[in-house]
Amino acid sequence: MVFAAGLGTRMRPLTNTTPKPLVSVAGRTLIDYALDDFARAGVETAIVNVHHLADQIETHLAARTEPRVVISDERDLLLDQGGGIKKVLPLIGDAPFFICNTDAFWFGAPRSNLLTLAQAWDAEKMDAALLLSPTQGSVGVDWDGDFDLSPEGRIIRRAGSKPYVYSGVGLIKPELFAHETQDVFKLAPFLFSAAEKGRLFGIVSSGLWLHVGTVAAIGEAEKAIAALKE
Repeated sequence: MVFAAGLGTRMRPLTNTTPKPLVSVAGRTLIDYALDDFARAGVETAIVNVHHLADQIETHLAARTEPRVVISDERDLLLDQGGGIKKVLPLIGDAPFFICNTDAFWFGAPRSNLLTLAQAWDAEKMDAALLLSPTQGSVGVDWDGDFDLSPEGRIIRRAGSKPYVYSGVGLIKPELFAHETQDVFKLAPFLFSAAEKGRLFGIVSSGLWLHVGTVAAIGEAEKAIAALKE
């Protein structure tokens, strides 16, 4: 499930005419960085929800075959991430599925972070697992981090500075949403509930993580990529 329906308000005025997933960084759009990673990891199908400037995203993805793209149309009503998932649960089925934001990506990872996450998955003890990146050293992190980790790898929520940020990619069980009756709702409370039960785990990613959440962050990301290529 690739989240591409957001309004991109922090990137205005650029996103007044270009949807955030189609913002280009070092010659590649943000959504293509994500879908390229999934293709390399062997993921066959990506469900992409669309709302803001949806026609542009659909046109851009129309010729893509790896992974196969299924569009979830939210033009009439923006459902938020949780609601977006609920809408497509019949397409997802019963197996755990990837979730992916489109405002960040990795560069120079020695191996697939998606495969690392999949190989760490343990359905007996996990309801969700998130890829995390170091707060210090990642590009475009303008906050104090999101999580800490227990020695067993469980995600810990606490106040103050945290050593890891959520990368925007995770694996999650569809049954978490089985009893939700609302159509529009956020994803985060479901993850926090899993954390409270000790069933939310974090996997630390490799490579340089670049968060592109503002117009200024585009230049920062391109500078960092250029430096790594030297």
